[in-house]
Amino acid sequence: MKRQLYTWLFALITTTLACSESHSQTNNLPAAAFSEKIKQTPGGLVLDVRTPEEFSKGHLKDARNVNWKDSNFAAEVAKIDKAKPVFVYCLVGGRSAAAAAKMREMGFKNVFELEGGIIKWRAANLPETTETGSKPVSLTRQQFNQLLSSDKLVLVDFYADWCEPCKRMEPYLNEIASEMKDKVQVLRINADDNAELCKALKVDALPVLQLYKNSKIQWTHEGFIAKTDVIKQLK
Repeated sequence: MKRQLYTWLFALITTTLACSESHSQTNNLPAAAFSEKIKQTPGGLVLDVRTPEEFSKGHLKDARNVNWKDSNFAAEVAKIDKAKPVFVYCLVGGRSAAAAAKMREMGFKNVFELEGGIIKWRAANLPETTETGSKPVSLTRQQFNQLLSSDKLVLVDFYADWCEPCKRMEPYLNEIASEMKDKVQVLRINADDNAELCKALKVDALPVLQLYKNSKIQWTHEGFIAKTDVIKQLK
C-alpha cells in the first residue's frame, strides 16, 4: 500500500513539474512569435518594465510603462485586470522575467515574456515607436567604422546605464583606457542610445566587448568578464 502511495505521489510531482516547465517555455516567446501572439490576442496588454527614460527612446506600439525597479511596481500592476493577457518585455529579458514571475505570484494567469527583450525585437526588424515620434541622436555605422580607424587596438564596450554587470566593468575599463592609452583606445557605446547600430552589429545582449585591430574584429565577449581576462586579450 505504501509503495503504491509513493508511486502515486512521485507521478503527481513529476507531472506537475513537467506542466510547469512546459507552461514556462510556452509563455517565453521569441520576437516573431511574441509579435504574432499580440496580434492574435484582442484585449491583451503590452507591458514595458524598463525605466521611463528607456521607454521614451523606443517601445512597442500601445505599450504601457511600469518600471520594475520602482518600489510601487506591485501597486501599479495590481490595477490591471488579472484575467487580461499581459505581454511583458524589457531590454534583454532579465527584468521582464522577474516582473512576470511577480505577476504570476499575484494571480495573473496569462503572462507572456519577450525572449531576449526588445534588443531581439529590434534584431528581427519588428516595429517600435516613441512618444515624441523622434529617435535619439546615435552613431551611424559609418561613424562607428571611422572610430575603428586607428593605429591602436580599439576595445568597444556596449553597455546600458541600468545594467549591473556593465556598472561593475566600467571602473576597470576606465583604468585600462588610462593605463594602456598608448596601445588601446576604449570606446563605450550606450546600447539604449544606439539601437540601430546594435542591430547592425548583431549586439543582442549586454554587456558586450569587441576588440578591433585595423578595423577588423579580433575578439568578442558577452556578459561580465574580469579585468585580468580582458588584459590578456590586449597583449
